[in-house]
Amino acid sequence: MLLLWVSVVAASTLAAPTPRVLTSVPTATAIVSPTPRAVKAKAGKVQAPNVVLVVSDSFDGRLAHHPESQVVKLPFIDFMKMQGTSFLNAYTNSPICCPSRAAMWSGLFTHLTESWNNFKGLDPNYITWMDVMEKHGYQTQKFGKIDYTSGHHSISNRVEAWTRDVAFLLRQEGRPMVNLIPNKTEIRVMEKDWKNTDSAINWLKKEAKNSTKPFVLYLGLNLPHPYPSPSSGENYGSSTFHTSLYWLEKVTHQAIKIPKWLPLSEMHPVDYYSSYTKNCTGEFTDKEIKNIRAYYYAMCAETDAMLGEIVVTLRQLELLKNTVVIYTADHGELAMEHRQFYKMSMYEASAHIPLVMMGPGIKANQQVSNVVSLVDIYPTMLGIAGIPAPRNLSGYSLLPLSSERFKNVHQAHNLRPSWILSEFHGCNVNASTYMLLTNQWKYITYSDGVSVLPQLFDLSTDPDELINVATKYPDFTSSLDQRLRSIINYPKVSASVHQYNKEQFLIWRESTGKNYSNVIANLRWHQEWLKQPSKYENAINQWLKTHTT
Repeated sequence: MLLLWVSVVAASTLAAPTPRVLTSVPTATAIVSPTPRAVKAKAGKVQAPNVVLVVSDSFDGRLAHHPESQVVKLPFIDFMKMQGTSFLNAYTNSPICCPSRAAMWSGLFTHLTESWNNFKGLDPNYITWMDVMEKHGYQTQKFGKIDYTSGHHSISNRVEAWTRDVAFLLRQEGRPMVNLIPNKTEIRVMEKDWKNTDSAINWLKKEAKNSTKPFVLYLGLNLPHPYPSPSSGENYGSSTFHTSLYWLEKVTHQAIKIPKWLPLSEMHPVDYYSSYTKNCTGEFTDKEIKNIRAYYYAMCAETDAMLGEIVVTLRQLELLKNTVVIYTADHGELAMEHRQFYKMSMYEASAHIPLVMMGPGIKANQQVSNVVSLVDIYPTMLGIAGIPAPRNLSGYSLLPLSSERFKNVHQAHNLRPSWILSEFHGCNVNASTYMLLTNQWKYITYSDGVSVLPQLFDLSTDPDELINVATKYPDFTSSLDQRLRSIINYPKVSASVHQYNKEQFLIWRESTGKNYSNVIANLRWHQEWLKQPSKYENAINQWLKTHTT
């Protein structure tokens, strides 16, 4: 393993600075360490493995496994793939930050926890897999972005989510743009993420190294999420793809694909709404699109380097031998595919996530094609610790797919369904969205299943998801819809979300008092709202009447 590690480091000129020296990268000699110590034992009993879970934001999973992976150097993800098991078809259960993380920390589908948007997540007292592991003797620690509980994100973001099915179109985001630090030695671009990575490393050195108990460490990264765009005005979103020349050099520009777009007139109505509210319906040159994608890939390279810092530290501390390391993301990033950036979509760039794990008992250099999702993290974490999982979970342990050690113990391999469920109820999409995915077929339906046309894509022949074949195969589409309804009563869920949105909006409007008209006019959509404020207030009033139940 050590020889392979050194060869990976030497071949890829690792883009990962040591925590204390911002302008240097680890060398092969710096990584060499003594033979890992024996696993500690108590009274003849082998200690349970340690677990490190690194979760980034907005990482397109296809970059880790598919032809797109040739576009950017990701040496530490590649190392984990060689040393462990990679899940080729891993997906988010909701393509937005808080609901996706709520699914990961609870092991339950979004509608079961009612984590509807970036403001409505889990109760802070919800018992997560980390709580359970701590109760069973694990030393636990979290650093960085967690974002699975209620109460986060801006007022503007909340109001946009609550009013998403009001009959108006308002641009809510700044136009996607790029920003470059013209410095080939600037490594720590996302300083906050690097500081959190440093904190995790210091904890490993000071606490985990000397612990008599197994530990579980969580590190949440904000990258490669786009950066805020204050140039868009006082109420700005995050539409800036920002990096330095150091990371941009990790990108193979010739391999960058310019995505195909449908004409605006042929877009699915929900896609058009999303593209408009994300300020993407204007003209974009190929150079602009290519730059946005290149900068995004560079941000992914910086993310990989932070993951690498954790893995290198585990090796240096002789902890890697008895530590299961898992890397995944909350969702992907469209990066101008389907004429959009951000996530909030069931298209591959938004919904497909990386998922790689390595460590004791995990098969090396194995690729798993089964469809899996973030709700599988909960039972997997407990399985690693040898803790029985609750029976009510939506997910299934990944261990029967990745470990010979657990194959005979966990019979869930035969119980795992051949589909995954993802749902979305937040902003920038004007209807609750549901995806039922098998390895080949992706079925997407909206709202009550009647008022908005569904979509069906054959990923084996249409990986770009440009050809909706729902009307071509009506019987098959109907059978997928029936299967989806057997999993979730989605018209009822959609109605519940509509009612929740109205109630929350009324509570918020009441809290603003006499300032309501001024406050709502000056949220992120202010540039268009202020052109016809009375028109948009009237549309909201009509919506409130229509959706009263």
